[in-house]
Amino acid sequence: MEEHSLSLYELNALVKRSINTCMPDTYWVQAELSDVRSNYSGHCYLEFVQKEPRGNKLIAKARGTIWSNVYRLLKPYFEEETGQAFVAGIKVMVKVSVEFHELYGYSLTVQDIDPTYTLGDMARRRREILKQLEEEGVLTLNKELEIPLLAQRIAVISSATAAGYGDFCNQLEHNPYGFVFYPRLFPAIMQGERVEPSVIAALDAINACRDHWDVVVIIRGGGATSDLSGFDTYELAANCAQFPLPIITGIGHERDDTVLDSVSHTRVKTPTAAAEFLINHLHDTAEMLENHASAILQAVSTRMEREKVRLARIAERIPVQTRMRLNEEHYRQERIMKQLEVGWQSRLAKETHFLNMLETQLGVVSQRRLVKEQHRLQLLEQEVKAASPEHLLKRGYSITLKNGKAVTDASALQPGDELTTRLAQGEIKSIVTKK
Repeated sequence: MEEHSLSLYELNALVKRSINTCMPDTYWVQAELSDVRSNYSGHCYLEFVQKEPRGNKLIAKARGTIWSNVYRLLKPYFEEETGQAFVAGIKVMVKVSVEFHELYGYSLTVQDIDPTYTLGDMARRRREILKQLEEEGVLTLNKELEIPLLAQRIAVISSATAAGYGDFCNQLEHNPYGFVFYPRLFPAIMQGERVEPSVIAALDAINACRDHWDVVVIIRGGGATSDLSGFDTYELAANCAQFPLPIITGIGHERDDTVLDSVSHTRVKTPTAAAEFLINHLHDTAEMLENHASAILQAVSTRMEREKVRLARIAERIPVQTRMRLNEEHYRQERIMKQLEVGWQSRLAKETHFLNMLETQLGVVSQRRLVKEQHRLQLLEQEVKAASPEHLLKRGYSITLKNGKAVTDASALQPGDELTTRLAQGEIKSIVTKK
């Protein structure tokens, strides 16, 4: 048994010869890059993976190598064509040869790459993101916002050291119309893997004081087009699409729009183009205001002339209208005077007749009342006479007086009091001697 055994090296050498014999050609392979590393010698070492169509479970994996003489040509070619960095996470179609080494094992040596496949995959991912945003009803929300007429307070998201930010501010400051703008930088990382969280953090900072700003400008001056992948993410696009202020993008590329460009309010090519857009917008507003002012001035002048003519015509008609009105008032007063005269005479006759009737009625009534009162006085006279002291004295009564006052109580008298008794005929003097 031992005579027929193989060493590991012999077995691997046998495998190598078998692979070289069975697979001598090159093959175009579709895979996803899960790892991309280049060393000091210029060689690039890769890991290719394939996942299940639904899910992230790996179903195949292989090591890959791009030798330096191929890598220094392949990498810039790929990035120039796709606008995508040659990094892990992208899908590629590469032309490979199958290698097997006794020490390092199975690997794929990359000899060429097809950028159109990656472009198609990138376009597919963009379409999927845009479709998802459309299904959520937020795709065009930012485009539906109106840029304020006086958009001068500008929140800028860019790298603090980017030349594009300086160009943007310089363009605004030295605009030919002398407009004043108030830009403020909200720093963010504009290339690499940290683009998405960095820009979202800047948007959150602007949103916290959104009443202080009119528009947001996202600019990325300079840099390789391969760094644009950070602007093709769902989270960043969703944040921009739903942002409450209009967003203008100028991230320095002329290739197909990124997802961020598709959801922003306005897309321009460069930072200076973004500045020009804002300057032209303010210039359009100034022209509109000037046109309105001219139209108002013209309308006022025309109205003033029209009113002058109208007032002149009115002034011409005033004397005629005044005479006509005076005549009308004169005739009206004459009619009123006649009506008053007729009315007064009618009322005087009516009141005279009424007074005559009252006089007749008063005569009759007063005569009746006079007779009635005379009869009542006669009765009262008889009652007074019947109650008078003289009448009582004639009937046999007398009145006893003490000091001129009638005595009605004998207990009020004292012996020695002098009394006067008055009769119908004469008086009697007496003195009280005993009680």
